[in-house]
Amino acid sequence: MEKLILGIDPGLATIGFGAIACNQEPSKIHDTTNITPNGSPVSMLDFGVIRTSAKVEMGERLCTIFDDLHTLIGEIKPDLVAIEKLFFYRMGNTILVAQARGVIMLVIAQHKLPYVEFTPAQIKQALTGYGNADKGEVQAAVAQELDLEEIPKPDDAADALAVALTAWYQIGC
Repeated sequence: MEKLILGIDPGLATIGFGAIACNQEPSKIHDTTNITPNGSPVSMLDFGVIRTSAKVEMGERLCTIFDDLHTLIGEIKPDLVAIEKLFFYRMGNTILVAQARGVIMLVIAQHKLPYVEFTPAQIKQALTGYGNADKGEVQAAVAQELDLEEIPKPDDAADALAVALTAWYQIGC
């Protein structure tokens, strides 16, 4: 049975999203009875970003995230949402991202979707086997796992696909 996983890389100016379809558990990859049309147990459905402008008032930026994420979830209809946990590096920026993340969590709850959260180190470990991998290594792993000719752009979208793949590795289909 196919399962759709929506990965989200939270932000305020840019929220990355990436949707994947999986047909079998990562541990059962050698069982070829349920593979996706491209011959893989997992495939990329869609990716992109939701953007808000710094020139717009904060409340309006949060409304844009709210509206656009509702639309996205309605179009993709995921079975599971995977979201990256906040990484604290600059307090001012972290507070703004936390506000946007709160809106993201509200939309997920309104759609009554199950969700999982992963730290950046968990995502790096899942995709590269190394918790301190750099962004380029993680993005290369995303492209390889999804059999893509190039790394998805922008970076936020590739990061969201990494979050979705981590959910598939950790939870399965």
